[in-house]
Amino acid sequence: MTTLHITALVVFCVFFLLVTLAGFWAARWRRPTGGIASLEEWGLAGRSFGTWVTWFLIGGDLYTAYTVIAVPAALYGAGAMGFFAVPYAIIAYPYMMLVLPRLWTVCHRHGYVTFADFVGGRYGNRWLTVAIALTGILALMPYIALQLVGMRVVIGAMGVHGEWPLAAAFVILATYTYSSGLRAPAVIAIVKDVMLYVMVLVALIVLPLKLGGYARVFELANHALGTHSPAATIYLKQGQFLGYSTLAIGSAVALMLYPHTATAVLSAKSANTVRRNAALLPAYSFLLGLIALLGYVALAAGVSTKDTSSSVPLLFLKMFPEWFAGFCLAAIAIGALVPAAIMSIAASNLFTRNLFGEFVRKKMLPREESSMAKMVSLVVKFGALVFVLRLPAPYAIEMQLLGGIWVGQMFPAVVCGVFTRWFNPWALLVGWAAGMASGTGMAVALGLKSSVYPLHLLGRSYPMYAAVPALGLNLAVSVVLTLVFRAAKVDNGSDVTDATSYVG
Repeated sequence: MTTLHITALVVFCVFFLLVTLAGFWAARWRRPTGGIASLEEWGLAGRSFGTWVTWFLIGGDLYTAYTVIAVPAALYGAGAMGFFAVPYAIIAYPYMMLVLPRLWTVCHRHGYVTFADFVGGRYGNRWLTVAIALTGILALMPYIALQLVGMRVVIGAMGVHGEWPLAAAFVILATYTYSSGLRAPAVIAIVKDVMLYVMVLVALIVLPLKLGGYARVFELANHALGTHSPAATIYLKQGQFLGYSTLAIGSAVALMLYPHTATAVLSAKSANTVRRNAALLPAYSFLLGLIALLGYVALAAGVSTKDTSSSVPLLFLKMFPEWFAGFCLAAIAIGALVPAAIMSIAASNLFTRNLFGEFVRKKMLPREESSMAKMVSLVVKFGALVFVLRLPAPYAIEMQLLGGIWVGQMFPAVVCGVFTRWFNPWALLVGWAAGMASGTGMAVALGLKSSVYPLHLLGRSYPMYAAVPALGLNLAVSVVLTLVFRAAKVDNGSDVTDATSYVG
């Protein structure tokens, strides 16, 4: 039976109450004269956020509660292999600098709310637009569920069990997202990020001092990893290099294609705001590296648990006074609220604009769009809650493995589409289907326990992140079929985007 940590729980509840009030207050923050009565205002906050608000929003969006739990847990359980999250974040921001300002410009000029909107305008193909929208929604559902899993781990570590705490957190999240839209996670992201920086900096200074310094931490962690089954180390083993590098590259490709990333980026007020954020966001990569080290600190501190996701919460409760442990756990839980809210908004934007909108073919009024999106956001969060409460936590983790593979298959249509209109939309659709099928097949062949698939070529085995060979197949099929369809004079769709949007 887990001990009830009353002091930590009280501090946790105080901070949770503060951000809840901030979430409801956000409905009044920068509220336009006409109210939050359009998808632009509810789902993108009127595209009004400047550099600092966007920085906090994107950071709060990408560095989630489950990041704070899962990245250290990966190092706690598997050693150096879990560190791939750091180089992938480093790769992602130059890629962001190159791609996202152009996408912002096109989307702003044409009133696009999602990347699927952009694909629809660029290629004029209804089915390709639907495919991109469905991919985004499918990838988001387990990701939202993972935020709730992270929250449940934190609440459980304090000795509170049962379904009601998570259900209560869901009701709070659903209510203020419904009323405030994207403004709520933007306000809360500022609080969350400040708390997160305090938590990590204190933990990475105080705890190693208590344990005898970093040299001692690495020594103890390496010894503890050697006792795991299979044994691991703080260094990459022979044969892990390709899997490590493809995980970093494939994850970087996917990171900027997630619909919640699109929502945060498109809420910026200018392309220059996006560029400045690409330059500033590596500060979060530094933070991520520090967060990852908490996995080794937990090993060195003698934290013992079969559930690696519990390693960081248990570390804080073991090594810190209860009041500060409560502060740290509140920071992690609040870190679930920001991305969960943005993800539900992103999913509802996709459904409203690119699924319902594509099939009904009826132009909705702005108020009708926002009303539908609000209702869909409630359904999405409720679905994620049911997923977490009724299915084992590993299911959400396993589905998230697929989510990363799936999102990467949007690269040819979205990223290549920013730079060229060469591809035929039907070729892109078939390429997308090939990438989705092959990537899913590789993950299923591994029993959804890992995403590093041993690809057999020319008598040798190459362990690679499944998203990378799937994307390679996707691109190859798209190129070959574009040439074939061009020769056969197959319909090439219509591009209604403004060519001057792509200049600069």
